[in-house]
Amino acid sequence: MSTMPLRTPLSLMFSALLLAACASPQGLHTQGQALDSASLQGPTFSDKLSPATWPAHDWWNSLGDPQLDGLIAAALRSNPDLQVADARARQANAAVLAADAQRQPTLDIEAGVTRSRAARVDDPSGQGRRYGTLRSLSLQGGYHFDLWGGDRAAWEAALGRARASEVDRQGARLTLAAEVTRAYNDLGLAYATQDLAEQDLKRTRDMLVLARSRVEAGLDSDYQLQQTQSLEAAAEASLTAATRQVDSARIRLAVILGQGPDGGARLPRPQLIAPSAVSLPSHVPAELIGRRPDLVAARWRVEAASRDIEASKADFYPNLNLSLAVGSKSLLGDAMFGGASRFFSIGPALSLPIFDGGARRAALAGRNADYDVAVAQYNQTLLGALGDIGDGISRIHSLEQQIDQQQRARDIARSSYDIAMQRYADGIGNHLDALSVEQQLLQSERQLASLQAERIDASVLLMQALGGGFEAAAPLSTSAR
Repeated sequence: MSTMPLRTPLSLMFSALLLAACASPQGLHTQGQALDSASLQGPTFSDKLSPATWPAHDWWNSLGDPQLDGLIAAALRSNPDLQVADARARQANAAVLAADAQRQPTLDIEAGVTRSRAARVDDPSGQGRRYGTLRSLSLQGGYHFDLWGGDRAAWEAALGRARASEVDRQGARLTLAAEVTRAYNDLGLAYATQDLAEQDLKRTRDMLVLARSRVEAGLDSDYQLQQTQSLEAAAEASLTAATRQVDSARIRLAVILGQGPDGGARLPRPQLIAPSAVSLPSHVPAELIGRRPDLVAARWRVEAASRDIEASKADFYPNLNLSLAVGSKSLLGDAMFGGASRFFSIGPALSLPIFDGGARRAALAGRNADYDVAVAQYNQTLLGALGDIGDGISRIHSLEQQIDQQQRARDIARSSYDIAMQRYADGIGNHLDALSVEQQLLQSERQLASLQAERIDASVLLMQALGGGFEAAAPLSTSAR
């Protein structure tokens, strides 16, 4: 008997179902477009490749401060923010393993013994109270053929997100090192401000000694002496405030290091970072922008979102599953492995989406929107990075000019103070001139110290904006699996 009459209707029915399928991805597409960093670069960047590795991956070592190196190493071991980034990276890697498991065949073994008592209605004899024991042993397996690559695309999407998480961990490491360096620099400024306050108090007390001697000599009045005494009290208050600023800066640095506030008391006085250690190179290569961890992570997330779209599109097409079961069932123990107790089943199953109320289209539309969000976030990160670098370079150039100008002003104020105090000690100077010049010198010294610390802080921020020398490892080829 020929089977052709049966095969033909089945083929026609399958073709009709395939053609009449209502679930279709047509009309759904993405809208986001990633910006090209080359078209956004301004005169700040050079197309020359820098012969020096600036900034380096461990850029803080170039600052020449072993104490700072030790503090950063301690922070990298114990800071909670970095521990959170590590945990998230492990979560993303676990998701990769889960997505890869969906692409593999499954195989399970089941064994069981069931003891039962039949009720009267279930007993063919109608008496009930009959006992039975069912023994079973089976091997079950299955495989999803992934004809359209949806499972593979889902795995690649998870892999992209895992890579982004790994890069985020590098970004957290960069941010933490920059925060420690900036807090260390702030602590150095606080100590420098305290030194200036102590010097100011000493100068004021020296002036007070001269004021008393001039009052005794009849050259000044008690009113002028009281002015100097008031200046001494103000200098003492400034020293108290500067000491409090040191304590606050030490506590802040201790917290960043993952220690309690008491840990700040054990921190030694930092060295002042030399401006030459963070000098700006003559050329800032444009390719450094691509080494920022946040930008690299954003690109990986765009790639992962595109793979999610491919996985979602695969749900619109028919697929083939294979199931297998083999084993034995018996009510008698000695017949467990007899021929009558054995069973097996094997068969393919074809799934074809026809109508789902728009669920698949909604899912694909969501994936497209996720891709557009990832692209927009990448563009935002790129624009922000270019803005940070451009502003940082401009800020450093401006601060260098301000420091040169302020150094000249400080030198002039110091020379004027020496002359004024000599004239005041010789009895030919004016009391108000001495007070005025002393205040000008204090203000100039404080301003210079603040500008120098700001110059270091701006350089650290620029190193962070340039990625701190981050270099991602060569990406794994997704075709390797």
